[in-house]
Amino acid sequence: MPLRIHDTRRRRKEEFTTLESGKVNMYVCGITPYGPSHLGHARCYVAFDIVHRWLEAKGYDVLYVQNFTDIDDKILVVAEEEGVDFSVVSERYIEAYFSNMDALNVLRADEYPRVTGTIPGIIEMVQTLIDKGNAYVGDDGVYFEVESAPEKYGLLTGQSIEAVRAGAGGRVGDTGSGKRDHKDFALWKFSKPGEPEWDSPWGAGRPGWHIECSVMSSSFLGDQFDIHGGGHDLRFPHHEAEIFQGECASGKSPVVQWWMHNGFVNVDGEKMSKSLGNFWTISDALNNFSGFTLRHALLNAHYRNPIDLSEDFLNDGKRNQERLEAAYLNALEAWGGVPRADLVSLPHADADADGLPATMAALEKLGEETALAMDDDFNSREALTKVMAAGREMKKTLESGGLDEEDRSAFGLYCAEWLEELAGSVLGLLPSREEALAGPEEDPRRLEISGLVQELLLKRQIARDAGDWDSADAIRDELTAMGVTVVDTADGPDWTLE
Repeated sequence: MPLRIHDTRRRRKEEFTTLESGKVNMYVCGITPYGPSHLGHARCYVAFDIVHRWLEAKGYDVLYVQNFTDIDDKILVVAEEEGVDFSVVSERYIEAYFSNMDALNVLRADEYPRVTGTIPGIIEMVQTLIDKGNAYVGDDGVYFEVESAPEKYGLLTGQSIEAVRAGAGGRVGDTGSGKRDHKDFALWKFSKPGEPEWDSPWGAGRPGWHIECSVMSSSFLGDQFDIHGGGHDLRFPHHEAEIFQGECASGKSPVVQWWMHNGFVNVDGEKMSKSLGNFWTISDALNNFSGFTLRHALLNAHYRNPIDLSEDFLNDGKRNQERLEAAYLNALEAWGGVPRADLVSLPHADADADGLPATMAALEKLGEETALAMDDDFNSREALTKVMAAGREMKKTLESGGLDEEDRSAFGLYCAEWLEELAGSVLGLLPSREEALAGPEEDPRRLEISGLVQELLLKRQIARDAGDWDSADAIRDELTAMGVTVVDTADGPDWTLE
């Protein structure tokens, strides 16, 4: 099945094509480093990490560029409050960002341009827009004139420029700045006393927000490139401004072949925001959940859909990630490190047979279905469902006792490599072999009560089998009093320690 991607501009899924055969040039808007990265950032960069991984898995040569907006009003505010240079603030939070992304197993982009390193290119593009009649110099900066290219208005959001005109009541005054029309946006902002500044033909200052990404993307990817990604909230005005700037400056359309946008993050049913007090930083989440758990939870939703993060949702991710890692460890231990040359040949997959051939046929089918899910606009939720089903099949066969030692070892390696390819390389949800075999450091409290918990769980199961629900509930209450949370699953009860 060919890869199909939903393009925001065309508002539909279409078969993916590239400007150059076998190559993908991709740009994703990066952070403004003025504070800790939050779960919205985690959602965005895990989503585009999946895009990055799957494109490479399909054989594309991917050039991935992600920027840092390292000069901004918000950075300047923090710097002034702390009495430090703005670069101190941006460097601090860029370093923290990389630490967060490493914890989430996000692959590094190929290039990380910064606004402060792109000033000459920004000045050049602004001058080009002035020369072409798309921009003008105002009292406080240089502005893009939206009415110079009205046909490009609303290409991503569907907003009508006529409706905007009507809503303005024909007024162009009282815009609050040197711009001629309230729709126009800043390309270059003249500096205020004490602010960092760069010389330009129009006066000392610094870039506007939108022009920065147009220049940083084109500097590495050219006037036209394949994929531009970012959060849903960037469609307007940021990405529509990029369309205005890029297409007017280059004279080419479209500059971006495929626009991709990930959905919002909600917390307990409400959009995450500092004002609501439900704002989670990535570090906050990592204090309570592993990076793999958080990544697993984020992937359990299609990237274009909003995602509702709650403790229950994250705990589900934790349990499922533990099952996945257990399946991987089980496979590695079954293999036992036997050299490939010394392993017996496995039987051919055969869905109509019994035993190992049937299991291998089922795993091959699940692998194909995982690929089909990823080819359907990077449907990580469906892909994850198939991977978890494969883990259950592996567990059932390896623990059945029906394999002799030689078949068990060869099948163990087959399972490990199956998981490494799809759960690991594609979904980014597996530790290395060495880390998996080392195992997590056990909570000493868990070790202390593990025997008692298992005994109580067995008694509870006996009571449930006998229909003695009162006794079963009483045992559950006893476990709760110990700080133990029990979740009944198809594979038996799981328990966690608060």
